[in-house]
Amino acid sequence: MPQTLQLQEILFSQGFGTRRVCAGLIQKGLVSIKPAKPSSEGLVGDASLEIVTDSNLALEPEGLQFKVSGVPGLPDLIWPYAARAYIMFHKPTGHECSHKATHWPTIYSLLPSPLRLRPQKSAIQGVQAIGRLDQDTTGLLILTDDGALIHKLSSPKHHAPKVYEVTTKHPIDEQQMKRLLDGVVLDDSPKPVLAAACEAVGELGKATHLRLTLTEGKYHQVKRMIAAVGNRVAGLHRLQIGALKLPDDLPAGAWRWLTQAELALLSAQ
Repeated sequence: MPQTLQLQEILFSQGFGTRRVCAGLIQKGLVSIKPAKPSSEGLVGDASLEIVTDSNLALEPEGLQFKVSGVPGLPDLIWPYAARAYIMFHKPTGHECSHKATHWPTIYSLLPSPLRLRPQKSAIQGVQAIGRLDQDTTGLLILTDDGALIHKLSSPKHHAPKVYEVTTKHPIDEQQMKRLLDGVVLDDSPKPVLAAACEAVGELGKATHLRLTLTEGKYHQVKRMIAAVGNRVAGLHRLQIGALKLPDDLPAGAWRWLTQAELALLSAQ
């Protein structure tokens, strides 16, 4: 038999506030829902959203959609119920990936509170970025509150290729390209390591644009590799993680839920 939960518990599980706050939003008529199936209270799962004022209303969370008003900073979105959040995010420049801002605004300030505050019965509080990008680097980030996926994709044993678009200060010459592919020594503690690109594509001796594919994720790796061959990174953008590509229609600073097909691609890596 499918599990049912009170509506206030469902909103709480999605990060819309404490149970008391969620109950208040519902009682004020600020929550509208679209159940996946008809409920015993007579709500029907048609194409429209219906306002609900009973915070104790029992519903099946799976397939439920809802819209919540009255939450500061929350966009006018219809939210699907999600036991775990899997988000594709286009990181803009000038933001850091830490939860607590130091010198730059944090990327999490660009997310609505339900994603930042999703309560979970685990060590993961809210969504977290899998891997980080420097404040001046843009491109694809995956955000989730799935601790198992974070661990899997963050493991040193995980070798999903990551594709970067690099703008260099000077044109890349043939010798520099060869060294990037053969490997350069990075002075990592406790001992130096060899880092190599598995693919490098660019117009030698002319253009300052290079597409670089790496299977490792060392600290500042692209910048350090380019510096090691005698050049300098002027701009850096991540286009792809494994088979998952940043779509052209997702602007910088924007996010969206991963589709089931995209999540399958990510999980299979």
